[in-house]
Amino acid sequence: MAQHTPTRDRIKLDDIQLTPVPQRRPDWIRVRAPMGESYENIKRLMRSKSLHTVCEEAMCPNIGECWGAGTATFLMLGDVCTRSCGFCDIKRGMPNEMDWAEPLRVAQAIKDMDLKHAVITSVNRDERADGGAPIFAMVIKRIRHIHPGCSIEVLIPDFKGSAEALKIVMDARPEILNHNVETVPRLFKHVQPQDSYDWAASTLSNAKKMDPEVLTKSGIMLGLGETTEEVKAVMRDQRSWGVDILTLGQYLQPSKKHLPIERYYTPEEFVELKEYGLGIGFQWVESGPLVRSSYHAAEQVRALSVVHRKLYGEAPLAA
Repeated sequence: MAQHTPTRDRIKLDDIQLTPVPQRRPDWIRVRAPMGESYENIKRLMRSKSLHTVCEEAMCPNIGECWGAGTATFLMLGDVCTRSCGFCDIKRGMPNEMDWAEPLRVAQAIKDMDLKHAVITSVNRDERADGGAPIFAMVIKRIRHIHPGCSIEVLIPDFKGSAEALKIVMDARPEILNHNVETVPRLFKHVQPQDSYDWAASTLSNAKKMDPEVLTKSGIMLGLGETTEEVKAVMRDQRSWGVDILTLGQYLQPSKKHLPIERYYTPEEFVELKEYGLGIGFQWVESGPLVRSSYHAAEQVRALSVVHRKLYGEAPLAA
C-alpha cells in the first residue's frame, strides 16, 4: 500500500487515528460533465414529476453514462435522511410524512423514460418501525405492472437489522437486493456513526436465506483509512453472507465538511481487488476508481438473474 507524508496534525477519533492529507486528484480520477439528449430528457422528466435521484443528490460521477444508457437510480422516501454519515451529501434531519403516491410516480417516470434497469434507493427513515420497507415493495409491483421487462434493483437501508421489514421487500422479489457495507469494521462508527456492521450482516445474510434466487449485492468505498487486508476481510465476510455481486470504488469527498480522503487507490489496485473477489467466489465484481453502486447494473441482471429470466425470458430488453 502506498505511503504518504502527513501535512497536518493527526486527529484522534476514539481508538483510531487517521491522517487526513490534502492531495491533488490523480489523472485517473476524471469526471466528465454529463451531457447528451437522453441525459437532458431524463433531467427534465425528474423535475416535472417532483422526483429525486441519488445520481443527483449524491453527485454520482457516472450520471451521464448511466442516464444515457437507460439506467437511473431513484431516491425515495423523501430527500432528508435521519442518519448523518460522514461521506454522504444527502440532507439530514427529520423527514416529511410518507408520500404513498410516490411509487406510482416513480413507476410512471420509468415507463416514460423507457428504462432498461431501475435502481430504487432511499434515505433512512428511522422514525418508522418498518423503515419505509412497504414503499420498496409498492414500487417494485408498480414498475412490473406499468413497465414490464424493466429489471429492478433495490438499494435498501439496513432497517436496523429488522427481518420483518426486510421480508416485506423480499416478498416483492426484486432482481437485485443491494445493501452497501461501505467501509471496514474498524472505521464503521467513524464513517457511519448510526449504522452497525451487524445490521449489514443480518440484512444481506437474511435476504439470501429468504429467497436464494434474488441476487444480493454490496459495496465498499476505498480511501477512508482502511488497509487492503481489512478490505479483503470484509469481502470474505460478504461472501459468507451469500453476497453475489460486489462493487468497489474510490471515495470522493463531496465537500470540505465531509470526511477527508486518506488516499487514492490506483487502477492497478482496483484490478487486484477485482481478481481477489472473483477468486473467492463473487459472481460479478465491479472495481474501479469511479465505480458506484448501480454501475453496469443492467448487465449484471441480464447475465445472472434467475428471477428476471423466470419473469420475462432470456432477453426482454436489449442489454
